[in-house]
Amino acid sequence: MICPRCDSKNIELLTKAPVDDAWEVFICETCYFSWRSTEGENITNPEKYDQRFKLNPANFEKLDKIPPIPDFKK
Repeated sequence: MICPRCDSKNIELLTKAPVDDAWEVFICETCYFSWRSTEGENITNPEKYDQRFKLNPANFEKLDKIPPIPDFKK
């Protein structure tokens, strides 16, 4: 299996439906994208995933970091 968002092969099964295995949820251990097995190919198929939202793991180090929250002023 390949992550639709970053094309990583580092995918884990996160959970399954409690009844009849009707669906599964997967998570990418590289970019933390998650998806259900019941979603359409535009979400589950890396080739059909919207290219505007694709991520390149090689660029992760260059992404902005969330700034720290300053101390509360009294």
